[in-house]
Amino acid sequence: MNWDQLQTILWLRWRLMRNQWSRSGGLGAAISIVAVFVASVMAAGCFVGGLIGGWSQKDATPQVIMVVWLVVTLLFLFVWMAGLLAELQRSETIDLQKLMHLPAVLGQLFMVNYLVSHFTLSIVLAVPMMAGLTLGLALTRGPHMLLLLPLALSMVAMVSAWTYCLRGWLATMMHNPRRRRTVIMCISLTFILLSQAPNLYFNVLGHRPGARHAAADGNNWQRQQADRAAATQGMFDRLAEAQGFIPPLWVSLGARDLVGHRLLTALYGTLGCLGLAALGLLRAYRNTIVAFQGGTGGKSASRPRPAPVLQAGAAAAPRLAFLEWRLPVVPEPSAALALATLRFIQRAPEIKMALASSFISMLVLGAMFLFRAPPSLPDVAKPFIATGVAVFSTFLLIHFFANQFGFDRDGFRSLILAPVERRWILLGKNLAMVSVGFLLALIPVVFLAVWLRLPPLTAAATLFQLVTLQLIACVAGNLLSITVPYRIQPGSLKPTKMPALAMLTMVFCQMLMPMVLLPVFSAPLLDLLWRHLHLPDFVPVNLLLSAVMCGLAVTLYAVTLGPLGRLLHRRETRILGIVTVEVE
Repeated sequence: MNWDQLQTILWLRWRLMRNQWSRSGGLGAAISIVAVFVASVMAAGCFVGGLIGGWSQKDATPQVIMVVWLVVTLLFLFVWMAGLLAELQRSETIDLQKLMHLPAVLGQLFMVNYLVSHFTLSIVLAVPMMAGLTLGLALTRGPHMLLLLPLALSMVAMVSAWTYCLRGWLATMMHNPRRRRTVIMCISLTFILLSQAPNLYFNVLGHRPGARHAAADGNNWQRQQADRAAATQGMFDRLAEAQGFIPPLWVSLGARDLVGHRLLTALYGTLGCLGLAALGLLRAYRNTIVAFQGGTGGKSASRPRPAPVLQAGAAAAPRLAFLEWRLPVVPEPSAALALATLRFIQRAPEIKMALASSFISMLVLGAMFLFRAPPSLPDVAKPFIATGVAVFSTFLLIHFFANQFGFDRDGFRSLILAPVERRWILLGKNLAMVSVGFLLALIPVVFLAVWLRLPPLTAAATLFQLVTLQLIACVAGNLLSITVPYRIQPGSLKPTKMPALAMLTMVFCQMLMPMVLLPVFSAPLLDLLWRHLHLPDFVPVNLLLSAVMCGLAVTLYAVTLGPLGRLLHRRETRILGIVTVEVE
């Protein structure tokens, strides 16, 4: 190890930090000092809390101690995964590429960056808590419980090493900005799904349809309670067996066996975690070398693809490109813009993230009822439930309709330079939005129709209502997109800094949006009133009124398209200045 180079690298890191503070003035230094102080207080609080928690487990069973360490480990992993997004979007502490021309030891630079990556909130909170919990158990159960500390630290080192390896591997993939945004979007959605996994398990998969009926029978209630306790114990037994195959959960197994004075599990777990940590660091170091050498040689070398062989006399069939499609009835400028917007939606990660987050919300909330046994609902309530699902699905997509130009950014220049009427621009945007929004809203409606066994007339009325809601969302979205536009940063859903008045206007309009969508409930309400008055049942009131409202919505959209197009023409330069600004 070259100590002079290491000292120079550490001095460089300190100098960079001082330059950041001086560039931001005294405020940056003050904020950094306050952050360090708050982190120190939180770490001390976690240590004291862990010490008290370990001391209070003097008479706890080995299973209880295993569960406590399992919860601590899972909390650490959850907070660590939450900070993974920031780690992926943050650059290295010391940019190795800028020092490659110097006679510096690459391994030292790599280790400095790896060690600095440990200064995260999850480690600052988890390590003192684990240390305090270990010390509390050692004071009450004996010094052999101190073996938990190296086991926990080796687990943290293993997780950080493989995370650092993953970060380096993804960094080589994200040189392409579009691929970078896609990777970040996929990781964000994965994190959202994992955070909702307990909710889906306990409210969907863990639901027992017979529990409601068992409560009514007093003789079977105690038997159900005993069966539930046995099932819970069996679940914990299977969980303990599964922990042996998951390296981060070896800490809880070691804690359980140390209570029974079995030391080998903790020792083997420590050696195993250290070995996996070393393997992860070695893999990350090799990836770093390959990345900074240009990835040449070996498997990374590009292989030329053989040229396609064309047979004599065989003519390739002409294939119409997606952007060359023609939409019937739709004017050609609107059709071209609709197809271009659909292609943009297909490629832009931030739009896919916005749509996926809305779909996941519908999935999580709907799965709590969809996968259970169909309730014995009265027939008069089913139309209202179907309409409510259509309204809720459309409301979750309002942010998608209300900022149609914010995702365009610099591409909005081509729209205002296009020699077409502005109403056709709105029509093209709306066609693309409706085609995606209607499909996402149709999925829960179809599942609900199957689940509730809706009559065909009620299902058809719900489809008319869904079209009505989409058209109302288009009209309201056009108005908000023109009057209160805001830029969305590439690769994220973070908006720019909006003026206070514009922000209040947007919040107020979104709060009023449910009131705008509520009139569609008038169709099932009038149908209920019709049947309550004992009028002829063969008249499909719900379907007829839903069709009439759909026609009115089409008329409203056609009438407002021209005035909104002229409003867009008057404000297009102002919208351009908002959605193309880069200083955020």
